[in-house]
Amino acid sequence: MRNIRWIAIIPFVALIIGPFFVNRLDPLILGLPFLLAWIVMWILITSLIMAVIYAADPANRGEDK
Repeated sequence: MRNIRWIAIIPFVALIIGPFFVNRLDPLILGLPFLLAWIVMWILITSLIMAVIYAADPANRGEDK
C-alpha cells in the first residue's frame, strides 16, 4: 500500500510545475484557454487517482460497522 500512495504526487507536480510549460491561449479546448483546460483536466484526474488509492487501501476493505 505504501507504494501506491506515491502516485498522489503526480497531480501536485502537474498543477504546480505544469503551468510554467502550458501557459498559452491557443489551442482552445471546449472554449477554454489551454492553461485553464489543463487545470480542470488535472482536477478531474486527481479525483480518479484518489479513488484508486482509496480502493487499494486495505483499511477500507473491512465491513461497515
